[in-house]
Amino acid sequence: MVKKGRMHMAVDQRKGDQSLAFLDPVHIISSASIVGPKEGEGPLGDFFDLISQDAGFGEKNWEKAESTLQKEALTVAAGKAKLSPWQIRYLFGGDLLAQLSATSFGAEESNLPFFGLYGACSTCGESLTLAAMAVAGGFADYAAAITSSHFGSAEKEFRFPLAYGNQRPLSATWTVTGSGAFILASQGGYVKITGVTPGKIVDMGVKDNMNMGACMAPAACDTIYQNLMDFNRQPEDYDRIITGDLGYVGQEILIQLLKEKGFDISSQHMDCGIEIYDRENQDTHAGGSGCGCSAVVLAAMILPKLRKEIWKRVLFVPTGALLSKVSFNEGQTIPGIAHGVVLEHC
Repeated sequence: MVKKGRMHMAVDQRKGDQSLAFLDPVHIISSASIVGPKEGEGPLGDFFDLISQDAGFGEKNWEKAESTLQKEALTVAAGKAKLSPWQIRYLFGGDLLAQLSATSFGAEESNLPFFGLYGACSTCGESLTLAAMAVAGGFADYAAAITSSHFGSAEKEFRFPLAYGNQRPLSATWTVTGSGAFILASQGGYVKITGVTPGKIVDMGVKDNMNMGACMAPAACDTIYQNLMDFNRQPEDYDRIITGDLGYVGQEILIQLLKEKGFDISSQHMDCGIEIYDRENQDTHAGGSGCGCSAVVLAAMILPKLRKEIWKRVLFVPTGALLSKVSFNEGQTIPGIAHGVVLEHC
């Protein structure tokens, strides 16, 4: 059991203009990644906890399938941490769907106090940030962060039903079918969260919902730049600076934008949307996207590399495009947001 009585609420843990540096780092004590068949066929297929050969996960519709994804991911993560669900104080989670329907139905059986979050594809970073703040502030011994996405439900909500068979432009990304869950505590983990840089909304006027990389890259630039300024660091102070799902298009934009601000991250940058699929053999165009993209790559690849000390410090920056089917149909722009989480080997 984690020791109680960590009262640092009166201590100023703010860093720079936008970030937090935790007085006592928050530990990630377990994680879980569950994906669909396409993700299992990709380059990271050997590292996921569970790969379903049925993209429907035995359910009658895509939305229920996504809820099942989340339930299974949380169960696996809690099991790895050897925790009963009641020991988790708070659950922070979200998805891409209207009113967070996948998470709402997925989380109800856990019977945990629940904070529903919408950060689009940045939700993994948002949920980890808030869960870490709850633990660092002494408000929870254990907190969970969870998120998911599903190709079928996302296409149905934001673009076209799959039966329509529309052709996708080369700038489009493929929404990941997957869920990642993480259990945080004050001690006992193999990777620690030492700081966070919550992001701001950045809107450069992009309206193309088939080019998410262009929508999100300016927000990623803003958060990464602010993190470097707040912590007085250079890109080389991180083994990797990892964005969530900019894909190939967004990666080029991000690197150029940061060069204009005086930082070259080309040697450190990696993108979860690029890593999760084989672009040529799987026909995923610009790469992967969705809330589940950064979450499952974090659980399956990033955390293990930190645990083995292949990397010692990583800046993890999930990225999100804050559109809805209503705002898009009304012709509004697509704002972006990105949340930075500093991860280090324990």
